[in-house]
Amino acid sequence: MKRRQFITFLTRPNAGWPQDLRVRHRYWVPLIVALSGMACVLSSHSSLSQEPVKEAASEQQVFNNACRTCHTIREGDNRQGPNLYKIIGRKAGSLPDYSYSSAMKGADFVWDDEKLQHFIASPDEVVPGNNMKPYSGLGSTDDRTKVIAYLRSVATGRP
Repeated sequence: MKRRQFITFLTRPNAGWPQDLRVRHRYWVPLIVALSGMACVLSSHSSLSQEPVKEAASEQQVFNNACRTCHTIREGDNRQGPNLYKIIGRKAGSLPDYSYSSAMKGADFVWDDEKLQHFIASPDEVVPGNNMKPYSGLGSTDDRTKVIAYLRSVATGRP
């Protein structure tokens, strides 16, 4: 399309396409539809695939902020607190290479999601006399759920 034809088309769109472009225009519509469809499919897939990664990063961030000062998630790496690797399903106070408080050693339960929710919210209510000082609990239910999801993902190898 020459410059003059283009300007004429812009100023008088009802005049129609110039004769030499009418044939080529016929192929534009399917091409535009196909490209739009591909862009839609590719953009929605990439945004969906990023969501679990963002959620996992969010879970790890909450764990880091609330727990990592004293705990690790590596097996055998005990610090001020015991490692939390595969804590779900483990008996409370049962790691052989960690010196638990007598209250935690005497706790007669197995860690599950519900028990962890309560403990992370208020450790002194679940196990009075534990050594989790100065930690007094994590108030947000959403944050507690993220910590538990992160601990579960570490045990299963989910990213």
